[in-house]
Amino acid sequence: MTTETNTSKVVLVTGASSGIGEATALRLASEGHRVVLGARRTDRLQAVVEKIRASGGQAGAERLDVTDRDAVRDAVDRIVEEHGRIDVIVNNAGIMPLSRLDALLVDEWGQMIDVNVKGLLHGIAAVLPHFARQGGGHVVTVASIGAHEVYPTSAVYSATKFAAWAITEGLRMEADPSIRATTITPGTVESELAEHISDPGAQSYMRDFRRNLIPADAIARAISFALDQPADVDVNEIIVRPAAQR
Repeated sequence: MTTETNTSKVVLVTGASSGIGEATALRLASEGHRVVLGARRTDRLQAVVEKIRASGGQAGAERLDVTDRDAVRDAVDRIVEEHGRIDVIVNNAGIMPLSRLDALLVDEWGQMIDVNVKGLLHGIAAVLPHFARQGGGHVVTVASIGAHEVYPTSAVYSATKFAAWAITEGLRMEADPSIRATTITPGTVESELAEHISDPGAQSYMRDFRRNLIPADAIARAISFALDQPADVDVNEIIVRPAAQR
């Protein structure tokens, strides 16, 4: 049974209805943090919340589309109103509809930019005023190994994840030291991301690329590690991938 400790934090996890987001919410709640799960699929969110509460953890849910700036701001404001503060945002929401550039799936390029880049910026914009007012906070960005490597079909996706890394690093450089910034960079992980791929060529490529997967909780453990450091320690980036991934 989980119990709240003196180091308990109020944490918003976006994209929390499955995969890394769900695993992160489950782990952080089990460690005594008060977790708010955000995503569009409210039925999936509620199932995770009930699982957390059944284990003695504290959790709530917010229907959240990270591409809607006002909705993200309003959700964060509601969390602060209910809990008195927000300590961490885990910017995890993301999509990965891979394709070759010459497939010209321009709408899918735009969707990736809206979710993976603008969604991250909306989360940062929503929490920064509260972090400044309360004298601290932690922004965690879930990027991808695609931020460091470009594969066939990953040009736009990798660009969005490099942007996510760059934005988070820029925040670290600009913010007061009381506001910490961490980029978590997963390799191939068990998730629904590959289900977003509509291009047949990219689907075939990913089936081979994703032969070696690690569980989403491996990423949740990395996030937990970053949050657990003392206030004067800022874990800037953690790359986590399968030992067999090359």
